[in-house]
Amino acid sequence: MPVRPSLVPSHSPAAVRTAFLTVKDAADYLGLSPHTLYVWRHGRQGPPSFRMGPRGRVMYRLETLDAWIRDQEQADSRSNLTLNLLGAVPQQRLNTPTA
Repeated sequence: MPVRPSLVPSHSPAAVRTAFLTVKDAADYLGLSPHTLYVWRHGRQGPPSFRMGPRGRVMYRLETLDAWIRDQEQADSRSNLTLNLLGAVPQQRLNTPTA
């Protein structure tokens, strides 16, 4: 697993190296397979990525991956109490006459 920049002084070469992750490193960081990221990228899903360098390598920003993870947590009703229907007050059904 890559070294997180927050754990390394900002002037450290390790902080620069881990600011951008390759597909393999991003997949390792997220606990996914590189193939999953490939499929998500081509389906315009998953974390944001971009091409960098003359060969156009697909890269991910570490800070963007962390933000994407937080967004996933907030979108999940089990993690977001405002979306969790188990804590909601049951709604009354309207009695509608049957034909």
